[in-house]
Amino acid sequence: MQGDKDLKPVIEVRDLDFYYGAFKALSQISMDILPQQVTALIGPSGCGKSTFLRCLNRMNDTIPNTHVGGAIHLSGQDIYALDVDLVNLRRRVGMVFQKPNPFPKSVYDNVAFGPRMLGLASGRDELNGIVENSLLRVGLWTELRDHLTEDALNFSLGQQQRLCIARLLAVQPDVLLMDEPASALDPIATLKIEELIAELSELYTIVIVTHNMQQAARVSDYTGFFWLGELVEFSPTPTMFTTPEKELTEGYITGRMG
Repeated sequence: MQGDKDLKPVIEVRDLDFYYGAFKALSQISMDILPQQVTALIGPSGCGKSTFLRCLNRMNDTIPNTHVGGAIHLSGQDIYALDVDLVNLRRRVGMVFQKPNPFPKSVYDNVAFGPRMLGLASGRDELNGIVENSLLRVGLWTELRDHLTEDALNFSLGQQQRLCIARLLAVQPDVLLMDEPASALDPIATLKIEELIAELSELYTIVIVTHNMQQAARVSDYTGFFWLGELVEFSPTPTMFTTPEKELTEGYITGRMG
C-alpha cells in the first residue's frame, strides 16, 4: 500500500525459532506487522501458521516443554522479557479462535467480563456504554440488544463468533489475532466476518491465519506464506497472488503443491 513503508511496525519479529520439545516448529521467522493493516498467514496444515500466531501473545506459554528463540517486540517492548505482564499483553493482543468460544453466560456478561476484571469501567453506565459500543462495532447491537440477558450459547455460530470479537474489543486491544475465524461458519456468516475484518482494520492491527487463499486475497493487505516452519515469502497481498518471487509460493498458490 502506498506510504506503508513509512509506517512504524506495531509488531517486529526477528529470527524467531519455536520448539515443541526437540521438534523445531518455526525457524528464523522475521516479519514486520504494520498498524491498521490486515496480515494474512497462508500455507498447508502443520506448517507453523497457528504456532506463529500464538507466539505473538505468548499463548504457547501454556504448553509444557516448549521454548522460543529470537525476539518479538510490541510497540518496541520485548514481549518475552521477564517483567512482561501477561494479562496486559493478552489484553493488548487478543485472540479469536477457529471455533467460537463464548462463555456460558449472558450476552451482556460475555462482553462485560473483561472490563469488569480489568476495572475499565467506573460504574454501571460506563459499562453499559462499553457493551453497547462493542456490540455496535461487530454489527450485533441491533440483533441482540433485546436479548442481552440470554445465554450466548443460544445464538448461531456466526453470532457467537462476532460476540467473541466484541468481547475482545471491550478491553481496548491494539492487535487482533484471528486463527481461521470463519472456518466453522456458513458462507453468509463468513461474509459477515470478512466485512467485519475490513471495518475493524480501520482501527486495529489484524493478523489472520486462513487456509482459504481466496479469503486471504480478499481481506488482507499483506500475506506471509509458511512452509515446513519457515516463512518462504512475505509481501503485499496483490504481489503475492500475482507475481510471487519464489517458485514454491507460486506452486502453492496455483495448487500444484501443498
